[in-house]
Amino acid sequence: MEIIKKQRIAVALRSYVGRYGSQGKAAKALKMSQAMISLMLTGDWAQIADRQWHTVAAGVGYKEERWEAVETSDFRTLQTILQDVQQNSLCMSIVGAAGSGKSYACRHYAETHHGVVAVSCDSYWSRKDLIEELLTAMGEDTAGLTLSGLTRKAVRRLRMTDAPLVILDEADKLSDRVLNAFITLYNQLEGICGIVLIATSHLEKKLVSGVRHNKQGYNEIWSRLGRKCVPLRGVSAQDIVMVCQANGVDDERTIDAIIADSDQDLRRVARRVHAARRQAASRQAAAAAVKEGGLQ
Repeated sequence: MEIIKKQRIAVALRSYVGRYGSQGKAAKALKMSQAMISLMLTGDWAQIADRQWHTVAAGVGYKEERWEAVETSDFRTLQTILQDVQQNSLCMSIVGAAGSGKSYACRHYAETHHGVVAVSCDSYWSRKDLIEELLTAMGEDTAGLTLSGLTRKAVRRLRMTDAPLVILDEADKLSDRVLNAFITLYNQLEGICGIVLIATSHLEKKLVSGVRHNKQGYNEIWSRLGRKCVPLRGVSAQDIVMVCQANGVDDERTIDAIIADSDQDLRRVARRVHAARRQAASRQAAAAAVKEGGLQ
């Protein structure tokens, strides 16, 4: 691996460690040894294999390709809501379309604010998996603990944190049993810790349906969320213009085509922007070859 890439990963790692407050906690979150983290940060790289650099890069969210994220309207809205929830220890659910930038906004908030624990949920998780992920994100050891032990440790750790906030991204993927674990967290942390569920509109439909069919726990969950989910506005044409321009696509016709094809999905916009940049680079290379040929 090139030295310059290692340097960039080390910078990203230093920022990651700063969010956890110590190398030890960051090492636990990355599931690596503290000694390895220390070597990377001090520049003693001779004995560090490339695979370890790749592992750290993935863990800290480092990406080689340059991509400039922009503050869309939903991004700004989420930053305001998350700050309010954290400062006032509220409980809330926020829903928005897939590809609207929700996950990026949550990661950004977690990276720039102390006391925030953010995890991305998955459909295969058990209740124990959820609590383990929360503790791992806090840099805590989970080995050998039962579900009750993990829960007590998570609650104790959050109670010791100043103005804590838990963000459960993609919460619509959680099963009924795992969603019920949310009630336990809320009951023990009410008024102490802010909790936010981030999801698509599927979560609201799921909760409303669960309440209507009197499914266990759903009325409690819906009540604790204030019996509503806060909707985001979605990706606007101006948001897409900003993304294009920030990433080197300035041609108005190209931007208009990207907007028309976007389906208000920033992932689709990113693919179209990458394609537009490749096409522009190919045209420049062809023009340069023609010019070079004419000079010979």
